[in-house]
Amino acid sequence: MPQHPTPRLVLVGPPGSGKSTVAQALADRWQLAVRDTDADVERTAGKPISEIFVDDGEPHFRALERAAVLAALAEHDGVLALGGGAVVDERSRAALVAYKAAGGAVVFLDVSLAHAAPRVGFNQSRPLLLGNPRARWQALMEARRPVYEEVASVRVLTDGLRPADVAVAVEDALATLRVGDGAATAREDGR
Repeated sequence: MPQHPTPRLVLVGPPGSGKSTVAQALADRWQLAVRDTDADVERTAGKPISEIFVDDGEPHFRALERAAVLAALAEHDGVLALGGGAVVDERSRAALVAYKAAGGAVVFLDVSLAHAAPRVGFNQSRPLLLGNPRARWQALMEARRPVYEEVASVRVLTDGLRPADVAVAVEDALATLRVGDGAATAREDGR
């Protein structure tokens, strides 16, 4: 096993927080490869995530997602974006906690419902948000927030920020983390 964690950075957070877009922005800034576990799952299954849910069910999707997360943590040496629900799987969560404990950086991209809604669009491609998408997103976020916070090295609030601005906020939070006591947060809300 390498002395340092393989990915340079892992991004976690809810749908609409900007994980994929910010991962690409950071990868471009740092001249690194970018990887997204949702794309890995779709490539493995040969179909979109929404079809995996309909055709094969959520448990099958979660198994594919777990395999994608574990493989990416072991193989990828750039910026890694995880699907919004990847942290709910115990093995994926344990791997993230171990990655963080070994010195890896996990950034929780946080977002409010008001800012996530226009980004996500609450459309059919988000199977867990079918029905009442705003209420479902809120319920998912309430359930997942403690897990995002558990696995994260830092939290960056993305509300009202462009991807390039979020990338800078991530860099600032990581710099603070390196200098500080291991618990850094970059946020505008004062919490």
